[in-house]
Amino acid sequence: MIEPLSSRNRLAQETSPYLQQHASNPVDWYSWGSEALEKAKLENKPILLSIGYSACHWCHVMAHESFEDVETAALMNKLFVNIKVDREERPDLDQIYQAVHGMLTQRNGGWPLTMFLMPDQTPFFAGTYFPKSSRYGMPGFKDVLAQVAAAYHSQRAEIEQQNERLRAILAHAEPLAPDTRLQVSPLDTALRELKDHCDEEHGGLGNAPKFPHPVEFGFCLRRASITNDDYALDMVKRTLVQMAEGGIYDQLGGGFCRYSVDGEWTIPHFEKMLYDNALLLALYSDAWLADRQPLYERVVADTAAWVIREMQSKEGGHYSSLDADSEHEEGKFYVWTPQQVQAALSTDEYALIAPHYGLTAGPNFEHHWILRVTQSLAAVAQRLDIPLERAQVLLDAARIKLFAAREKRIRPGRDEKILTSWNALMIKGMARAARTFNRPEWLASARAATEFIRTHLWHNGRLLATHKDGRSHLNAYLDDHAFLIDALLELMQHDFRSDDLEWANALAQLLLEQFEDRAHGGFFFTSHDHETLIQRVKTAYDGAIPSGNGIATYVLQRLGYLTGELRYLKASERTLRAFKPALDQQASSHTSLCNALEEYLQPPTVVILRGDAAVLAGWQRACAARYLPRVMSVALPTAIAGLPAALDKPLRNTATAWVCHDTACLPPIDKLDALLATLKAN
Repeated sequence: MIEPLSSRNRLAQETSPYLQQHASNPVDWYSWGSEALEKAKLENKPILLSIGYSACHWCHVMAHESFEDVETAALMNKLFVNIKVDREERPDLDQIYQAVHGMLTQRNGGWPLTMFLMPDQTPFFAGTYFPKSSRYGMPGFKDVLAQVAAAYHSQRAEIEQQNERLRAILAHAEPLAPDTRLQVSPLDTALRELKDHCDEEHGGLGNAPKFPHPVEFGFCLRRASITNDDYALDMVKRTLVQMAEGGIYDQLGGGFCRYSVDGEWTIPHFEKMLYDNALLLALYSDAWLADRQPLYERVVADTAAWVIREMQSKEGGHYSSLDADSEHEEGKFYVWTPQQVQAALSTDEYALIAPHYGLTAGPNFEHHWILRVTQSLAAVAQRLDIPLERAQVLLDAARIKLFAAREKRIRPGRDEKILTSWNALMIKGMARAARTFNRPEWLASARAATEFIRTHLWHNGRLLATHKDGRSHLNAYLDDHAFLIDALLELMQHDFRSDDLEWANALAQLLLEQFEDRAHGGFFFTSHDHETLIQRVKTAYDGAIPSGNGIATYVLQRLGYLTGELRYLKASERTLRAFKPALDQQASSHTSLCNALEEYLQPPTVVILRGDAAVLAGWQRACAARYLPRVMSVALPTAIAGLPAALDKPLRNTATAWVCHDTACLPPIDKLDALLATLKAN
């Protein structure tokens, strides 16, 4: 038997906290790169590729069972070249091999993803979590290792035939677009499909496990406003209320967990991801504009506070995630017993909290209680015969005390790598919330994160993907560029700065130069000078985060109308035509692209405000207090050199608004009431 490696393997030199978690494994781990790939070729060994991420519960389970086990590690080292990948740092690899897993197994993928590759990177066997020993009908990992290695050496002809078919499928993965006429029908189809899939009792899409789907519900909210669809609005309202009152939402500290194990939003998978909360900040802010529910404002305020308190570094960048586990137990940091709650509160506070958060019913998670709203505050106040205002005071005091008690516990781990794409989503979410609720401290948080990216991840006119411990590296992906342009557009609507516009234009130029498929339209996930992989992905469907192609199309259109740059508009149109088959066949899986299609068919309204800064600030707040999803507004109170002609409207003695559609502008408007009436009509 091969002896295990020393106590630290080569992953100790990596920036990814997930890879560093495996630095003490006895496995001879490599990160993805030429060293490992060349070793596989030279030694004629298959590659064991393991993809996961820091907050992944089952990744930790498989690591503890197998990767920390000396015998299993020895077998891995003997039979394979072992590569560990953080899917958050290398989404390019994760996209490819998740798709191939589905082709090989005809099942959904997930993490940990366990792939076995030929030395040329082509997969020939796939799985996700494998237990150390066989159980529940699942093969044991050591048995899998032995059988896969044996097949690699004894069944090469069969494997190569399979790989030829697989490579052919990957080479022709993009849909053809013989009919490229762009019509409104995908928008109607997408909304109808989402309505059919919505849970009418508990909100959300489908049954358990239930994910937040902020991208899809953002589309529903937008369509509800544009088409006056009350049912679509009710879908969004029901979902947001149920989520906010459920266990998926941290009732004490703010922020949402990644998904709910059950269909009622009660039992979360406890990891908290930056991207979910970024998207939900924007969605709850927009929903508040559309519906004015106080619950939405509280969720935004508490979530923004959590982000600044726990997820933003002193330098301004946002960390990636919080683990589900603490002290090797899932959810231990978040759950309670009635006795623990009672010990922290006064008698009156506990009398209110117990029925409100479900402590008077049985436990809902492994003999403990996840706090969720089970009786409304008004109902509890009525039963206790106290005014609602008094009940709110008791609830606020109890939440503060319980939060303080929880802070004394051992905290879940935090993945402190700073990803450009996820930070861009949070910049937009925080800036949108700041604009909606007029909270300058939230704008300051968004600005700090923007400057972090500009300082640490923008080098020599190119964007990088990740930063950790003072080191920035990896070519940025499509998502990084598209999401950052989107964030800059949001910031410009709150607080216009010329350097934001210049940066957005530079990023847009990179999209066209480095990512666009010039032959067929659309954007590749990796740049033209990225390392060669077995497939160059170009997709437009939305997952937990919006599609890079969808957002790129949307922001290039908006930037095009803002600046008058026709190249951006033409690239957006080419992308929509390239993905028309996807829109026709699976509209509800492409809601980001649907938003772009809607603004292609009916261009957004651009409002340019010029004049006295104090007056314009009031005009901006008045516009921001309304849900106007098709409106972009920028305030330019002073003379600014180098503005594009589309923005360079004349300064007057009085505040003036220019309202433009496509390439035409209405006569100047110098009264706020007239401006708001005009925007309401659009």
